Amino acid sequence: MRFSHTVGQHRYVFDDLRTLMARASPARSGDRLAGVAAANSQERVAAQMALAELPLAHFLSESVVPYESDEVTRLIVDTHDAAAFAPVAHLTVGDFRNWLLGDAANTATLSALAPGLTPEMVAAVSKLCRVQDLALIARKCRVVTRFRDTIGLPGRLATRLQPNHPTDDLAGIAASLIDGLLMGSGDAVIGINPATDNVPQVVRLLGMLDEVIGHYGMPTQSCVLTHVTNTLQAIERGAPVDLVFQSIAGTEAANRSFGIDLALLAEAHAAALSLQRGALFDDAHGVGGADAAPVRGQHVMYFETGQGSALSANAHHGCDQQTIEARAYAVARRFQPLLVNTVVGFIGPEYLFDGKQILRAGLEDHFCGKLLGLPMGCDVCYTNHAEADSDDMDALLTLLCTAGVNFIMGVPGADDIMLNYQSTSFHDALAMRQLLGLRAAPEFEDWLLRMGIREAGGALQLAPALPAAFVPAIRRLEGS
Repeated sequence: MRFSHTVGQHRYVFDDLRTLMARASPARSGDRLAGVAAANSQERVAAQMALAELPLAHFLSESVVPYESDEVTRLIVDTHDAAAFAPVAHLTVGDFRNWLLGDAANTATLSALAPGLTPEMVAAVSKLCRVQDLALIARKCRVVTRFRDTIGLPGRLATRLQPNHPTDDLAGIAASLIDGLLMGSGDAVIGINPATDNVPQVVRLLGMLDEVIGHYGMPTQSCVLTHVTNTLQAIERGAPVDLVFQSIAGTEAANRSFGIDLALLAEAHAAALSLQRGALFDDAHGVGGADAAPVRGQHVMYFETGQGSALSANAHHGCDQQTIEARAYAVARRFQPLLVNTVVGFIGPEYLFDGKQILRAGLEDHFCGKLLGLPMGCDVCYTNHAEADSDDMDALLTLLCTAGVNFIMGVPGADDIMLNYQSTSFHDALAMRQLLGLRAAPEFEDWLLRMGIREAGGALQLAPALPAAFVPAIRRLEGS
């Protein structure tokens, strides 16, 4: 189907939905690299106005990636919930934006609506939103998940403690781990990117994290961010796997470039569930209702995404990178993850050129994921060759935290010495919690209090003396 809109004396024509979406997307270097971006701002405005007039229901009859050749498209189409979609089925994309900004769109209605929305629908409406719209609408969405603690509750901000080391040295990892814990980080996950990515090393790191978590009774979960096939082998060897990690993308071909498909992810999901390592929860924090029976934490997947991954694999099918990114969230949604993390500036300036593009992309990703019912976090980050700096990241971090992001990264000094990129530090999380009145996950917050790291009033106890329980670990490090 062709679309058109006239701006001034010029009539702009867009041959299909894929082209319309790409031309309407805010400017970014990856779309220009792919040859799908609007030629100028006038064409972009024409595309956005044509998109605003498009009925939401049209997305159910035209796919941006062919159904016959792409299992992600088939997943999107075959699992669409028509009953959930019904309340907004009569709206255009522009009307949907207005509805989302209105009072009728609250946490309850958006939660009920999520199964009825497709990634392309939410990507489309995001292209019509200002930055403040993206934050205001996402803040209404609430997605709560559990494994050993509860993530995503109102007024909470969790962190992934990321103690990476360039040689996977256990003493170096443990030093960063203790540093983060003493600053209240680690309630989302303690997650290591291994420098040596093989199964024996994965098993070794998992064992080390499990020992620390068990010894100190931490209500958190561990993850070694290795390929899903390595994690499956680790499970077969009896390793203490809490979460299964995998990078995912929005097309079948891009996922194949990662060495995965939906069947493999389903196998890993089932394997992790079979271990039954999640904690038993009562209703102390009001998640399940007053009469809810104790339930075991069953969210066992951790996914990471990022705009540009499909383009880098030449698997974008002529689509813009933000639309393909939103399609990755359909893959994530299928497996009810504990955490989904958009690593927004990690791929580099070829895809997101500068701080302005990174900021917009991070808010788009969070917005789209939350509308689709996902527990979205963000690695607020950039590579050293991007036109960005820490001030840009502070702006994005603050906006995401006002928009209700579930979790952020905690990296020593904000500088990952293994992956060689700039992220957010333990101090950044403390600043956001103080600035916006946010707190750690409730079970983890209680643990901080028991360990003497947190004071009864909520502040961290940053006295020179470390909690007595950490002294044995410090001594082991000193002697290693």
